[in-house]
Amino acid sequence: MILSWRTRRGSRGGDNKSSKESLNSSLETEIMIPTHFRCPISLDLMKDPVTLCTGITYDRESIEKWIDSGNQTCPVTNQVLTSFEQIPNHSIRKMIQDWCVNNRSNGIERIPTPRVPVSPYEISEICSRIAVATRCGDYKRCLELVRKIKAWGKESERNKRCVVNNGTGCVLSNSFHCFASVSIEKHVGLLGEMLSVLTWISPIDEEGISKLGSAVSLNCMVWVLNNGDLSARRNAVLVLKQLLSSDQRRVDTLVDIQGICEALVNIIREPICPKATKASLTAIFYMISPSPTSVGFTSRFVELGLVSMILEILVDAEKSICERAFGVLAYICDCKEGREEAYKNALTMPLLVKKMLRISEMATEFAVLTLWKLFKNAKRDEHEDVLVEAIQAGAFQKLLVLLQVGCGESIKEKATELLKLLNLQRDKLDCVDSSMDFKYLKRPF
Repeated sequence: MILSWRTRRGSRGGDNKSSKESLNSSLETEIMIPTHFRCPISLDLMKDPVTLCTGITYDRESIEKWIDSGNQTCPVTNQVLTSFEQIPNHSIRKMIQDWCVNNRSNGIERIPTPRVPVSPYEISEICSRIAVATRCGDYKRCLELVRKIKAWGKESERNKRCVVNNGTGCVLSNSFHCFASVSIEKHVGLLGEMLSVLTWISPIDEEGISKLGSAVSLNCMVWVLNNGDLSARRNAVLVLKQLLSSDQRRVDTLVDIQGICEALVNIIREPICPKATKASLTAIFYMISPSPTSVGFTSRFVELGLVSMILEILVDAEKSICERAFGVLAYICDCKEGREEAYKNALTMPLLVKKMLRISEMATEFAVLTLWKLFKNAKRDEHEDVLVEAIQAGAFQKLLVLLQVGCGESIKEKATELLKLLNLQRDKLDCVDSSMDFKYLKRPF
């Protein structure tokens, strides 16, 4: 059996006419790939052939996916694998490379010689060396070893999995804590490299979380958020988000760290990348989630102008960012200052109504929750104005549709309550479509 590749090659002519004729009559070349050069799973040309204990050769990526899916048999022979060790087949790989070179004129590129994947033993060995270098305070040696881990992670997803599964997160968290406790400015290069690696190490075990979530480590992350370059700030906010997601109790530790609110708001005000923006919004969400410490954080975020930034984001941001932004806005409206800022902003009602049922179920629930908080807590002299503005934006129709399509019991109760409030004012107004353009609205900046 052979697999054929087809390529089209046009000959060059001496004049325009002959060139057109050559193009129209370009030859079709069929390239035959020997069967033993193809992976039995993907049927593609093997780039990194490895042999199992059954003697069958596969492409490394394909057989790893097969084994990671929970299969314990050889795909070809169906024999139970007594060992999952994958031995590089250098003979086949060299033959494939020679074949690629011989067919270079047909557009076939030579496959590069694959790097040998990192082994669990190598990871354990380098983690031991990092631990020793940390105890000795050897900055340069530790930096060299961390960069080696970073380079391994860049080579392949397999290497990343191997790094994650062999205790690297705990070792790096402990090292980060130790060097940060000595001097942030002196070790900023090493701390930045550690944050870069920690962004893709998840989950981190309890011991690692305790070190990474210490006051010393969190203070270092906030310092990087306020003083680092773009890459370092991105890595710091990603690690902070991961930490708060794993253990929300760490929010209490942030109370005594100055500059955390300003740092997170700056990432939203001057975006680094969508991933960093999402991470910052997620971190803020956990910080202002109802808790004994959330009131102080919420008030500070409102002072920094977060409400206006959130509403600007909601105008045209992507789905995942909008979901997080709606969640933050819903919790900000728990405090009086946050609601007052929302009342004053001309974008609040149109956006809450317009985005309802358009982004996701989660975003819709947060939008309804925010509307409910704004209506229930409005002052007497403002209550009617808020209801009128919502009706003009089309809130009544949207809430009716929401009840028809279905929603959670809690949101259903709030939507029903909102409809009763809106119905009192509905007869006094001519409702307008909520899809109206925002160009006639005054923006706060």
